[in-house]
Amino acid sequence: MEVTLTTTGRNTGRAHEVVLNGFADGGRLVVVGSYGGRDYDPDWVSNLRRAPEVEVGRGGKTGRYLAHEAEGAERARLWQLVTAAFPLYETYQQRTKRLIPLFSLEPIGTD
Repeated sequence: MEVTLTTTGRNTGRAHEVVLNGFADGGRLVVVGSYGGRDYDPDWVSNLRRAPEVEVGRGGKTGRYLAHEAEGAERARLWQLVTAAFPLYETYQQRTKRLIPLFSLEPIGTD
């Protein structure tokens, strides 16, 4: 599903929007910082690491979420989830030396 992720800029403090693939994981959403396999993270990843409370729009609705970066066994499980739905992420991972970050977004309320 397509989601609009609004983060707070780590340097500017301003809202920044990006459209991403989002993947359902129970009541949470998962987003992938693939950046097409580039050797650096997209800006929104750094924004999430600094300010994990975000807004997500999907299907005409908007909600607040708290993001955390998946690691270890959780990351492995989520990687299988997202690559099963979008196998191109495997190609992106092969293009880069960095470990592509995955974020789990937990709902904290809706507008």
